[in-house]
Amino acid sequence: MSYIVLKAYWQLILFDLHLVRGKFAVLRDKVHRQAISNTWKRSYSIEQICHAVDVACIWYWKQVLCLQRSAATASLLKRQGFNAKMVVGVQQLPFRAHAWVEVNGRVVNDKTHTLTTYAVLDEC
Repeated sequence: MSYIVLKAYWQLILFDLHLVRGKFAVLRDKVHRQAISNTWKRSYSIEQICHAVDVACIWYWKQVLCLQRSAATASLLKRQGFNAKMVVGVQQLPFRAHAWVEVNGRVVNDKTHTLTTYAVLDEC
């Protein structure tokens, strides 16, 4: 399990660099262009990957925001062959923006009621 945690940590670093530079479009494009692997044998389950990202977030040297966390999760899931997408949504009152990951329409790295709380702005 430690190998996938290291991969998750590395993904957090890469996506953090884009966010620090204010390059949201580049971050979105990287997630969108990440190919879904055609691997017939998966090394990790959805739950293992989400857990690895959560562990990597605990050890990250600064607070990890939902966008960075979701970009890393979606990217790792796609590399394992899962049909994952990062979703960005907003809530009107009080105004909030949030990002999460879905696999086949099911939220995998957040609460299940996220779908009813936020209106979807973008999916990639």
